[in-house]
Amino acid sequence: MRRLVITALFTLGLSFGVQAATTAYKMDGANSSVAFETDFGPDLITGSFPLEHADLKLDFDNVANCTVDVALDVTGAKASFPFAAQALKGPKVLAAKDHPRMTFESTSVKGAGDAAEVTGNLTIRGVTKEVTLRAQLFRPQGSAPSDRDHLTVKLSGRVNRSDFGATGWADMVGDEVRILITARIDAQG
Repeated sequence: MRRLVITALFTLGLSFGVQAATTAYKMDGANSSVAFETDFGPDLITGSFPLEHADLKLDFDNVANCTVDVALDVTGAKASFPFAAQALKGPKVLAAKDHPRMTFESTSVKGAGDAAEVTGNLTIRGVTKEVTLRAQLFRPQGSAPSDRDHLTVKLSGRVNRSDFGATGWADMVGDEVRILITARIDAQG
């Protein structure tokens, strides 16, 4: 299990070592995921999207310099009910045929308690809206405090699918969608 170790950096602006510039990170796609859940009557529909890419640049001395750019493969979406995945990708919800990619690009990052708030543009179905996600950083348990080579970034938030025109099956499926992106990243040397 990973332990929360670096989140204080976002709020305190502390540095673990001599590394003081923005560092680019490469995503480990095999160990990264994007999960979602929404209400389905009294139950939940859960699922995931393949993470196509994540471009993260982190500045541990100045959180405002951090950037996040994430793209998801809508055509590969999975859901806890087989028919739900088909409906999700269909024209009434995400219209995967016409809009095969969902993207998030940060516009600002600021410290917020023991994490950070990442505000940016989320594009779904060709509609772009500003959203704010909560970000936390983790590093492997037992690693040295100065080791920032391998990290896990968790981004979480909520969106209303109707804001993006994904209104299909509104009589059965909730409007609010809860998102959790877990990106395992490695510093680019």
